[in-house]
Amino acid sequence: QVQLVESGGGLVQAGGSLRLSCAASGRTFSRYTLAWFRRLPGKEREFVAVISRSDDSTYYADSVKGRFTISKENAKNTIYLQMNNLKPEDTAVYYCAAKTIGVPTNPTRYDYWGQGTQVTVSS
Repeated sequence: QVQLVESGGGLVQAGGSLRLSCAASGRTFSRYTLAWFRRLPGKEREFVAVISRSDDSTYYADSVKGRFTISKENAKNTIYLQMNNLKPEDTAVYYCAAKTIGVPTNPTRYDYWGQGTQVTVSS
């Protein structure tokens, strides 16, 4: 089992940047594919980015491609989501998630979740 704790959310103006962190504890960090999802107000949870456990390959939702970067720091058991050129439509609760097999973008495929961190982008 793995425990996930997100941090780094906050209020930022449009065009600004934030970096989210997700610290993992429990079983070996390298066993897991790790991803970021978000829940926009009144909507279902949606995929943002994922980093593979096997080769650190990354995939992004079209809506964030070129603006967001997912990365991993194994020594700290932490993944990051660098968010640049933020837009009001990025306002959401951001979650990190983990699973051991595959690199899915469907949130129902993930086994472990953090509690979420709020990101608010003002216009």
